Amino acid sequence: MHPWVVLGVATSKRTQGLLAAARATGTPVRLVEWREWLADARALEDLLQQHPCRFKIEPPGDDARVHMTLVHSGCEQLGRPPCAPLERGELAHADAWFQGFSVALQRLGHLLEAMPHVQVVNAPAEVLAMTDKLACQQQLQSRAVPTAPLLGLVRDYDHLVSLLDQGGLDRVFLKARYGSSASGVIAFRRNRRGQQQATTTAQLHEGGRLFNVKRMSCYTRHDEVRRVVDLVSAQGAYAEAWLPKPRHGAGHFDLRAVTFGGRVAHRIARLGQRPMTNLHLDSERVDPDHVLAPEDQAALAATAELAATVFPRSNVVGFDLVVRQGKAHVLEANAFGDLLPGWLWQGKDTYATAFGEGALR
Repeated sequence: MHPWVVLGVATSKRTQGLLAAARATGTPVRLVEWREWLADARALEDLLQQHPCRFKIEPPGDDARVHMTLVHSGCEQLGRPPCAPLERGELAHADAWFQGFSVALQRLGHLLEAMPHVQVVNAPAEVLAMTDKLACQQQLQSRAVPTAPLLGLVRDYDHLVSLLDQGGLDRVFLKARYGSSASGVIAFRRNRRGQQQATTTAQLHEGGRLFNVKRMSCYTRHDEVRRVVDLVSAQGAYAEAWLPKPRHGAGHFDLRAVTFGGRVAHRIARLGQRPMTNLHLDSERVDPDHVLAPEDQAALAATAELAATVFPRSNVVGFDLVVRQGKAHVLEANAFGDLLPGWLWQGKDTYATAFGEGALR
């Protein structure tokens, strides 16, 4: 059994879950903190050089100091002045963060190229490809993976309305290009009477600031709808058609499927009564066997595994899908999509499955 080296944040739920599974399976794991590596590249390089190992990248988002380090790096790359410190949950400078994250992962990719003895769980270049949500969807479409139709980049509220007018649409999802976990996602609806509704976890505060919160806000005043769309769009956003989700009981659901080595393993239905059904927004966990017909189960597996071929150097990927009437569409690919604490497949959680010798290519 090869030891694992993990680049992550020690206090995050993801890292804690991974370390717990490592203890349970007897897998040796060495953790390098993101802040430690950004301050001193040798902290990771020296460890990886010591022996053959498997290397996994966990996201840096749970460390506020690391987040700001990446934002400042991105501002420098983009020729912007350093920004003021962000408050907890504030949605700002997402494009600068992604630029800083890109520089960090490109540096990591160069390091790993010189270390053939290291088996990388998810290659840095493909982590980046999935973090840019628009580019990811375009890449999936180019490989004939069914997705929601894309309307493209959105500059601001007026541009969004013009895109809907051109497409003859009355509802659409506006998505933060570099967001995750529904952060910066807006479910936009309008009707012929001129009424509009923007449902989102992005909460408007005084001074034109946005904060991501664990509850939905529903804006109906025209000035507030315009403002929240403008603020999200300014950081990079795109629109895609609103795919109706199948209903079950009083709610509707989509699905998360996690592939290991290109094969579907864990899958879970996320049932809620709002447009976004992410589990951290208090949606209900449901066994897909209870809500999907056999042909839908087959479509889910086939589509997720087709999507996994688009990222051949990524061994663990989470895919969000809408499955209806024997057809599945991919809403998102997530390089960090294995956070499903307590949800088992063949008696193992996602981290224990990843530690299995046959789980990785």
